[in-house]
Amino acid sequence: MTRVGFYVVQSAAPGQRLTVAARLADKAFQQGHRIFINAADETQANELNELLWSFRPASFLPHGLLGQEHCDTIAIGWGQEPENHNDLLINLQLTIPSFFSRFQRVAEVVTQEPEHLAALRDSWRFYKARGYHLDKHDL
Repeated sequence: MTRVGFYVVQSAAPGQRLTVAARLADKAFQQGHRIFINAADETQANELNELLWSFRPASFLPHGLLGQEHCDTIAIGWGQEPENHNDLLINLQLTIPSFFSRFQRVAEVVTQEPEHLAALRDSWRFYKARGYHLDKHDL
């Protein structure tokens, strides 16, 4: 069954969710995972794509927008079906994607923006009511 982790940041700063997603992707990549990042929209997907090019200057995170070159290991989409990915889903949308249960793990990024808090509290209740294993990580 899918394990769901909520990564809670005590900040509402703009861009914080992207930074946390990049940190999670970097750590998961170092552990050998294949990652699908579900951005809120195409604009955010492009911002994250740019961020990952420069996130860790001393290393390379092979990534790309879904369907482009280098997206075998880290793919960035914005609601599309994740193709061959089923290992780790980093969800940046404020809703739960219909394909979440095909993944072994789901990471939900929580910041202190009121809209995000309310939506992700609903997500927590959704997962819990269906019996998914939940973890909370304070960052």
